[in-house]
Amino acid sequence: MSQENLKLQIKQILDSSSVGTMATVKKQMPHSRYMTFSHENLTLYTPTNKETDKAEDIEINPYTHIILGYEGEGVGDKYVEYEGKVSFNESQELKNQLWNDRMKIYFDGPNDPNLTILEIKPLHIRLMNKKGESPQELNFN
Repeated sequence: MSQENLKLQIKQILDSSSVGTMATVKKQMPHSRYMTFSHENLTLYTPTNKETDKAEDIEINPYTHIILGYEGEGVGDKYVEYEGKVSFNESQELKNQLWNDRMKIYFDGPNDPNLTILEIKPLHIRLMNKKGESPQELNFN
């Protein structure tokens, strides 16, 4: 499969799947949690509170592993495994763009001082389980 075709298939999964698991390292052990993601050109974005354990984990080790797209139907479901490097994005424009009413249970609004956006730049993205085919990897090195 060409890298462009692979990139297109990965974007289709990211477009249709906004909830996935995000793993960080907490006290030298993996720790995963569900997060909501959006993307632009394969860079992922997710809002979080600056006062969370995950923010502390990322300050110590900025690398993450994310799984998006698996729908639980069984063998053959395609999904992506996403390895990336996380940074904190404080852009008010991005906060406004990503803000939605579901976030009101965590934040006062897009100007809440505890709101930050995690920006995840890809290192490797693997398309997994596409009808039993071997994983296909998109590299960014």
